[in-house]
Amino acid sequence: MSSKVPTELKYAKSHEWLRVEGDVATIGITDHAQHELTDVVFVELPTLGRKVAAGEACAVVESVKTASDIYSPVSGEVIEVNALVSNQPDLVNTQPYQGGWFYKIRLSQPEEASKLMGAPEYAQSIGA
Repeated sequence: MSSKVPTELKYAKSHEWLRVEGDVATIGITDHAQHELTDVVFVELPTLGRKVAAGEACAVVESVKTASDIYSPVSGEVIEVNALVSNQPDLVNTQPYQGGWFYKIRLSQPEEASKLMGAPEYAQSIGA
């Protein structure tokens, strides 16, 4: 199995990805993570306006195998959630980097993003 690892994203050791655009970051789980989870059946998203710290559990994804916490790779305020994945959790499996994103955060400490892994490091960490 070869996981997709888009080069424009940043990655956390806990398998979340981060796309930074200005002071806003979009966050989801990686292709590798969704493969490990298998069929996603439920996603619990953070509440709008919630302030989260880097490394804090802020969402939950449930699959037919297990439930897993989703950790915020950066600190900030949740400014948008992807309601579509609440209604269609399988988007996490079919479109982990597009329609299957979880939430957007306004970065309170943008420098945290530079501490995350780039695509080559992440690919090496998962053996891709």
